[in-house]
Amino acid sequence: MFPSPSPLHTLPDERWAARGVELLIKRDDLLAPAPNDPFCGNKWRKLQHNLLRAQAQGATTLVSFGGAYSNHIAALASAGQHLGMATAGIIRGEAVSNPTLAQAAGMQLHFVDRPTYRQLTATPTWRALADLKIFPDLDQAGTYLIPEGGTNAAALPGCAALARELLQQSSSPPTHVAVACGTGGTLAGLVQGLDGGSLALGISVLKGNFMTATVAALLQQYTGHTWPGWRVHETFHHGGYARSSPELAAFIQKFYARHGILLEPIYTGKLFYALEQLLEAGFFPEGSRVVGIHTGGLQAFASSLAK
Repeated sequence: MFPSPSPLHTLPDERWAARGVELLIKRDDLLAPAPNDPFCGNKWRKLQHNLLRAQAQGATTLVSFGGAYSNHIAALASAGQHLGMATAGIIRGEAVSNPTLAQAAGMQLHFVDRPTYRQLTATPTWRALADLKIFPDLDQAGTYLIPEGGTNAAALPGCAALARELLQQSSSPPTHVAVACGTGGTLAGLVQGLDGGSLALGISVLKGNFMTATVAALLQQYTGHTWPGWRVHETFHHGGYARSSPELAAFIQKFYARHGILLEPIYTGKLFYALEQLLEAGFFPEGSRVVGIHTGGLQAFASSLAK
């Protein structure tokens, strides 16, 4: 179903070459059952072991959480369609309609206010859903509950495998491997897979200085110890989750004109914008090989960004 491994190639760029730094892109957006399918990239990496567990338990319905622009929700809906499983999503905020949620075709959606959403995602349990009478028709025995963003113990092995895959593809080891961070699960898996051999960089797409602590807690919770060789940059969020800026929009258009590769403004645009800013600030020493991971999420933006 999926082309594997996803491509890894150099992005020719005079500005990077002038500083003696090589920029590469890992096209995990192409790891998908069909072009622009939301079940791709890091969403597939994080979901694959969860889906295997759900099938092993005989589950018939997948339930998870996300915001109104959640790529995870769209990916889970697509995964359910491919696997013949029902899906249900608990969405933060008032009921809205947008291209991302439109991709969640066939998923049963339930919108909750932000305090309720925080309560549910803090300790996502079947009992919490039952007490609030969310999806009362679902059978607990046939339902598999997946946390927000797909981040749990089952998610990290898939992202660790991504790190090992790109290391095998590299002619020489990268010095830096960078990814956009929403829940921190993809970065935590990369840290585990890289095992200190390359510096894992997280670019937080959320406003607030908490992503470093979040990733550290995930690593401790799911691996039992701390890990070296990683850091998070928390100043490239452009106003917060699903927020943008004129500078980011212009960068995405220039990136497409330069490389013919589409980015989106929620995750991947912020990632590659941050890498360019870090280059100009002298963050990458001469001789660095920097890999940016394109995690997908284009399903709601591809037609508009290509114009």
